[in-house]
Amino acid sequence: MLNEKIILRATFNPKVKTYWLISSTLVLVSTIVGIPLLIIWLPLAYVFAERYLQSLECVLTDRAVKLKSGVWNKIEKTIPLDKVTDLGLAQGPIMRALGIERVTVETAGSSSPGALASVIGINNGRAFRDAVLQQKELLSTTQHQRDTGVTTVVPAGQNEEQLQLLREIRDCLWRIEQRSAGQS
Repeated sequence: MLNEKIILRATFNPKVKTYWLISSTLVLVSTIVGIPLLIIWLPLAYVFAERYLQSLECVLTDRAVKLKSGVWNKIEKTIPLDKVTDLGLAQGPIMRALGIERVTVETAGSSSPGALASVIGINNGRAFRDAVLQQKELLSTTQHQRDTGVTTVVPAGQNEEQLQLLREIRDCLWRIEQRSAGQS
């Protein structure tokens, strides 16, 4: 999209390479055929993990989350914020030990079950998730105000909790009106 403003560019924890190496080593060790392959696999995997980590890019713009990855097969995804339904965080035992997280993005209308996108190793994944959700809320509020012509006026002395509650009530009433208009 043109004229998008970058809000946050994610950085990646280099420990994610160790996670990939440990995970692949455990898979190879669990098979009899894989044990001899470890001698060849580990040096190649180390080099590949470094290149793959350098290819990772995750950017939050004012309208979308953009993901890029791949060494041989380049993959680019643009996920519009208005389509995002959930952002999850996951950590297995190895990830917890290394201090890394997986951020998953789920969207409305996704053709496959589960997450549309999954990114491992974002530094402070929780803060990235919160920034995406905050931008999504800001975008939907702005879009709603544009659609209805309603603007939020902040009364003097009102705290943020009261304002948030009023916004939620306003949005709920708007959704009810839209549903009742659709049924008529």
